[in-house]
Amino acid sequence: MNKPVTKLDGLLFDKDGTLFDFHATWSTWAGAVIEHLAEGDAARRAALADAMDYDLGAMRFRPSSPIIAGTNREAAECVARGLGRQDIPAIEALLMTMAAEAPLMPSVPLAPLLEGFRGQGLKLGVMTNDSEAVAHAHLSTAGVAGLFDFVAGFDSGFGAKPDPGPLLAFANAHGLSPGRVAMVGDSTHDLVAGRAAGMQTLAVLTGAAGAAELSPFADHVLAHIGEIPAWLAA
Repeated sequence: MNKPVTKLDGLLFDKDGTLFDFHATWSTWAGAVIEHLAEGDAARRAALADAMDYDLGAMRFRPSSPIIAGTNREAAECVARGLGRQDIPAIEALLMTMAAEAPLMPSVPLAPLLEGFRGQGLKLGVMTNDSEAVAHAHLSTAGVAGLFDFVAGFDSGFGAKPDPGPLLAFANAHGLSPGRVAMVGDSTHDLVAGRAAGMQTLAVLTGAAGAAELSPFADHVLAHIGEIPAWLAA
């Protein structure tokens, strides 16, 4: 679906798969997590990969992995299942520590793009199903933390996608009409949340999902966020 572009006052970005290329960042991270927890045990490595829906041969998540769009707690539950452990909070804490040091690969050069949006008077936000602390750490590492007006994670008190609550929190925080905000994301969780919030929905293909999966929920589908300026000017 390609709807006419409505005047925008804000852009709300997902983080992983949108600001940062998903496989280059998170599939690489997941491989390191599996190796760390397997401790050289081939059977444990295979069990972890199965529980995380991770392809060891291709070294990447399968599109069906619940970790792709899930919260840290959901990722910890998958890992715990693979290890046969019950101490989910401890595993979640470990994953958060390792996530804060993930090898970030921006989908495009972020600073000039975001500075351009701010120069147009747009309010910018990030809403991720990762934790807020990890989101701040990643944005700081990428050198763009100061360019966002709003950063929220699943643990920020607004809920997690696909619930529209955290998206509406961004709009409310800056007095924006939801219809004049675009939710930009790489998963159906992002787009379903955007639709439920009454926002425009913009899909990008730098995550694990393809255009066929995303297009039913998106007003527009772009290759990456670097194409947004041309979309805005259309």
